Amino acid sequence: MDTGLDQTWQPLCPSSDLVNGGQAVIFDVRFAGQTMLGFAIRFKGQVAAYLNRCPHVAMEMDWRPGHFFDAPKELLMCSTHGALFEPLSGRCISGPCVGKQLIAIGCTERDSVVYWQTAHNLEPVQF
Repeated sequence: MDTGLDQTWQPLCPSSDLVNGGQAVIFDVRFAGQTMLGFAIRFKGQVAAYLNRCPHVAMEMDWRPGHFFDAPKELLMCSTHGALFEPLSGRCISGPCVGKQLIAIGCTERDSVVYWQTAHNLEPVQF
């Protein structure tokens, strides 16, 4: 099936796996020569993906695997420092890293599939 995307785009999950304000889909990426986790979420019908790394201190942010949203399901929250991030921009609006942002990973949806982009110092992990 031709998606119209070049080879830098990797399939991640069926679109139905991402629910507004719900659990994230976690995936492995290579960033700056290290294997790390990325995550994809859906918010207000749009998908976004980020490196699972707080800009304050390089720690994973989810408070349980795949859980990033605060209780009202309006913001992403770092479980360690309580920093709050806008889901679609990744910008920190509260906490110790105000004004910084999460490292974004390009993502898109085509034909009911979510894809992530391996460009910009990100690459898939080969097992």
